[in-house]
Amino acid sequence: MSNETKSHGDVDVENVSLTSSELIIDERSADSTLKFMETVGYKLIEGKEFTPEIRSRISKKKALYLLSLLVSINTVLFIDKSSIGYGTLLYFFKDADITDGQYDDGNSIFYVGYFVGQFPFAYLLQKYNFGKSVSFILFAWSLIIFFTIFVKTYAGYIIVRLLLGLFESAIIPAIEISLSQFWTPKERTLINQIWWISCVGVPPIIAGFISYGLLFSESSIHPWKFFMIFTGGLTFINSILSFFFYPSDPSEAKWLTSEEKAFLIKEIQETSNSSIAQKTVKYYQIKECLLDPISWLIALIIFFLMISNNLMFQSNILYLSLGISNLGSTLINVAGGGFAIIVQTSGALYTYYYDNTIFVTSIVSIIPALAGGIAMVTIPWDNKLALVAMLVMIGNTFGLAFINVIGWSSSSCSGQTKKYYRNVLTFIFYSVSNIISPQIWKGNQGTRYYPAWIVQIICSFVIAPILIFIVWFILKKRNNERLKYIAEHPDEKPQGQVKTIDPETGEEIIEIVDIANLDLTDLENKFFIYPL
Repeated sequence: MSNETKSHGDVDVENVSLTSSELIIDERSADSTLKFMETVGYKLIEGKEFTPEIRSRISKKKALYLLSLLVSINTVLFIDKSSIGYGTLLYFFKDADITDGQYDDGNSIFYVGYFVGQFPFAYLLQKYNFGKSVSFILFAWSLIIFFTIFVKTYAGYIIVRLLLGLFESAIIPAIEISLSQFWTPKERTLINQIWWISCVGVPPIIAGFISYGLLFSESSIHPWKFFMIFTGGLTFINSILSFFFYPSDPSEAKWLTSEEKAFLIKEIQETSNSSIAQKTVKYYQIKECLLDPISWLIALIIFFLMISNNLMFQSNILYLSLGISNLGSTLINVAGGGFAIIVQTSGALYTYYYDNTIFVTSIVSIIPALAGGIAMVTIPWDNKLALVAMLVMIGNTFGLAFINVIGWSSSSCSGQTKKYYRNVLTFIFYSVSNIISPQIWKGNQGTRYYPAWIVQIICSFVIAPILIFIVWFILKKRNNERLKYIAEHPDEKPQGQVKTIDPETGEEIIEIVDIANLDLTDLENKFFIYPL
């Protein structure tokens, strides 16, 4: 190793001046897929073209085995989130002996569990077998849903909500990691939206029709219990499917051939300039995550957007206060889910076909919610149809901004540890906001809930878009600096070096690898370009 070469292990990022020729890292700190590529992958694809036929075959397998599973998991997760809300229509309040205020407390307690679960599950998912960890979490989650049918007191309701929040806290961060492992940044602009449609569009339709059917149940058992059994059963099935089909990274995807794995890994790394998997917790990356203003700004955006999230649960109560029947409320929820699918699909297609439009689509999606929020405090109460229309519009538009920003959190970040702990920070703020969100509806606010609407207008529909603009501005500035650097250094290649030990001779070997294999952070890697 020359005097100019720097070794990169637990190095303070502030003291590292990186060029591709200077950096050497230990194999243990490199991308976890590198071992597969060196022993099998590179030999299989050397000299071969990544043909459209191979690409199509891989895409179909990803859709069949992974995306369908992720969509199923997320759909059931959000059906479960809304199940207690539908319980207001299916006699849950009566059986559990709780009031509207206690119901709001339960929603807050759910996110206390969500908060508590962030650090331990982030460590579990990075350090141990990713797919099996997800399967275990889903299995535990299904058991808790089943136990909900035995709730008869407020205390039991609180315990169940706390545990559900704890185990659900790992699911969305885990799926976001999987999306970044199996799809290119360009593909994720579309896939991320499709996946999120399974939470904001499909669940209200499925839950609405189930709720509608259960309203006609003549069983002595109240219908909300059947709802829980259905949700718990689906979650249990997902846990079994995850055990067999959920891979930790592309190199462990049993449903891909070795050649397909190699082509996929190479494409993901080349298009993202980022690593795919790494089980070593790198503490300097946690430090960088906390020092990077983007981490805090994204967390704050999620915090302010989610102040309005309890509207998903509160809407059924608002519909009833407007004089709409249980059946009418259910049908409105179904229609709202259909509207959400249209909004998300439009946003997905726009961001896919037009590059760097995350900022634009996010801002545009918040504008109808802002207009609707203002309308909710100005339209006369006797204009029921207009108020219902505004509720549907608000609840099914600004979610696109939330989806974009959650995806942005991962796509604007490199280095596996930094990704995991940016997710932790983001979802801690998400949790705190959702603890607060139900509380803004409490108190003697009357049927109009003026204070609640004013808080939502200011936080979610004014402050959040301002912060989105600030993130865009900072990342745009960073991109301009990087593009200038790349133009001024045409001979510098996006490569680095990995130090390995020959298993036969015991000699140290230095290999030249693509820079993505180094598991660098976005601030370390001058070739990392931020999506806008």
